[in-house]
Amino acid sequence: MPTPDLDALRRYAIARTLFTPTTLAHAIRRLGFVQADPIRAPARAQDLTLRHRVKDYRAGDLERRYPRLAVEEDCLVNYGFLPREHLALLHPRTPRRAWDAKTRQRAAEVLAFVREHGPVHPRQVEQHFAHGRVRNYWGGSSNATTHLLDGMHYRGLLRVARRDGGTRVYEAVTHPAVDDGPERRAYRATALVDLVLDKYAPLPAASLTYLVRLLGYGAPQLAMQAQAALRHAREHLPNVRIDGVTWYWPAGEDPASRRHAVDASLRLLAPFDPVAWDRRRFTMLWGWTYKFEAYTPAAKRRLGYYALPMLWREQVIGWANVVVRDGHLQPDFGYVDAKPKGAAFRTALDDEMKRLSTFLGI
Repeated sequence: MPTPDLDALRRYAIARTLFTPTTLAHAIRRLGFVQADPIRAPARAQDLTLRHRVKDYRAGDLERRYPRLAVEEDCLVNYGFLPREHLALLHPRTPRRAWDAKTRQRAAEVLAFVREHGPVHPRQVEQHFAHGRVRNYWGGSSNATTHLLDGMHYRGLLRVARRDGGTRVYEAVTHPAVDDGPERRAYRATALVDLVLDKYAPLPAASLTYLVRLLGYGAPQLAMQAQAALRHAREHLPNVRIDGVTWYWPAGEDPASRRHAVDASLRLLAPFDPVAWDRRRFTMLWGWTYKFEAYTPAAKRRLGYYALPMLWREQVIGWANVVVRDGHLQPDFGYVDAKPKGAAFRTALDDEMKRLSTFLGI
């Protein structure tokens, strides 16, 4: 197998995740996990990610079709959508911080209510129990019922049955019993490490370590086994060292293969697209720093509120902030260097804006 250089790794990173558009179910299964985000600018991150990988995809298709898919909302390295079969790797999930007696009692009461009434909107639960407010992660105030439902979902007591206007509607769930012995835990941890590697490969060593540490969010009970699985992976996975950095990828794949040719399309990617998600890898492959600045004070933003990385051929050459006003797209483009000249770029950009308009139903 030829030794890949950085150019080969760049093409490999693009080609392996921007596969030929397929069905929604198959795309999610192939991706393994699709990160979710509530911001809509001009669409939610999960829709922006899937539109490049699902044939004839339209904004909101995942939410509309979710109840009929073998897909779940849950936590992996962060929150998103994953094939239902992966839940057996994550549950039973025991959070690092246990509930106090009062919270356990409230959860038991809410669970009984949901079992009696079937799928419930958080508003129904709040109207019945009136739990009040709690201090949230950011130091502000949040609805205590929403906070409790989130915790019950994380612990595997509830699942998301569907969404109504973007709001999660919950139903009771009982996850199948799993063998939680040492050997099975080790297997689950190894499978999770393989899952994140397969989604984000090729990965520099530091990024692989970081992702495995994030698995402690989705499967805290497997954190120790995940570290052992990471050590095994770093000893046995195919890898290459370039400019002092070791890169890893799944066994059986060849990053240097000529099959990883990149097409001439231009794509505006979601901030959490697999191509752009790992900011460390992004800088190594494309030579500039991409930042997600939605939560950055406006005066300090360099790229914009919701900058979409602009991938043309095998280079990320800039970004776009896109809004919809009066039924029309209003893009604002930025470029790392000068804006490319020539008909090929103009045509590629026009084609992408047309695809984006169709995706948004404009």
